[in-house]
Amino acid sequence: MLALLTPLVLLLNGLAAGVLFGTQLGGFPYLASLPVDRYVHAHAFFGTRYDPAMPLCLVGTVGCDAALAFLAPEPAARAAFAVAAVLAVATAVISVTRNAPVNRWLRTLDPDRLPADFADPRRSWGRWNRRRSLLTVAALLANCAGLGVLL
Repeated sequence: MLALLTPLVLLLNGLAAGVLFGTQLGGFPYLASLPVDRYVHAHAFFGTRYDPAMPLCLVGTVGCDAALAFLAPEPAARAAFAVAAVLAVATAVISVTRNAPVNRWLRTLDPDRLPADFADPRRSWGRWNRRRSLLTVAALLANCAGLGVLL
């Protein structure tokens, strides 16, 4: 089972961390530089591509890490996988409660007819995205540490 779960958790966590790291390097800085109407259009475009994949990666990471936290033969590896699971859960909580609702809301808006009371969510969305990016990368580091103990 370890031979299946360890590469799978690295794949899923690595994909999630890569996407979120990429948003920090280019995606969000680009979105932050756009005029509001272009931002709404571009954010909705990105959201339709990332939203289906990211939950699968995060839920898969949590599931694999939870299993590895019990199945790994070394206590240090079990601890690393448990830490990674907690970090991935924290990422998922931020995603579900902070970022995904904004993503869904932005997809409902017409960029050419924004509401008069439109509140630009970029600053808050960006802060929460930075936090979940750091958490996901930290989970990947913990997963690598767990695998390192097993090797």
